[in-house]
Amino acid sequence: MTAVLVIEDDDRIRLALLLALEDEGYEARGAATAEEGLRSQRRESADYVLVDLMLPGIDGFEAIRQLRRDDDVPIVVVSARDDTHDIVAALEAGADDYVVKPVAIKELTARLRALRRRARTVTAVEAEVPVFSFGELEVSPEAGEVRRAGEPVALTRTEFRLLCELAEHAGRVLSRQQLLSRVWGYDTGDERLVDVHVGRLRQKIESDPANPRHLVTLRGLGYKLQR
Repeated sequence: MTAVLVIEDDDRIRLALLLALEDEGYEARGAATAEEGLRSQRRESADYVLVDLMLPGIDGFEAIRQLRRDDDVPIVVVSARDDTHDIVAALEAGADDYVVKPVAIKELTARLRALRRRARTVTAVEAEVPVFSFGELEVSPEAGEVRRAGEPVALTRTEFRLLCELAEHAGRVLSRQQLLSRVWGYDTGDERLVDVHVGRLRQKIESDPANPRHLVTLRGLGYKLQR
């Protein structure tokens, strides 16, 4: 059974989310603080983590950063804070998605399913593995590997899926809406998800992220990956 960890300090909201997730067929467990949630995830890794931002002690932003250091688990922020700065900060900390309270459980589980669809489990590498090359950057979707100048690049699942989508359409401009649909699985959604993850990717794959050579922006159109 798919397990979800809910880190939420409001007892009523946490219990409501746990019950709703269980009704949807998930194994759900809760934590009232970030510290408790981090310990729980280290003891027994959940398949997804839901995190509130306004937590006592360690806040949600730091909880995301600490989770992301140790784990590639998909992280969804569930918060009443809908300010652009907070959303961007949470995504930059390493969250994969952001849902604003009050939460519609059907929307939340749809987002979890979308995350699950794009999670790639890498097994044995086949003899013939397609590799996309962009200067010193090499992307191998089937092997689940990205290398820059021969060194492995550590990406989150979402960053990896985004890079693969761009690599598979090298030289073509993909709009933010196309990327939302293909990577996040949304017909409509917040395009800031794309912008923040592109920014994070540039920090990892470009020698000069401020002046990217490969992952470029076409103003008003979208992004493309070029050789």
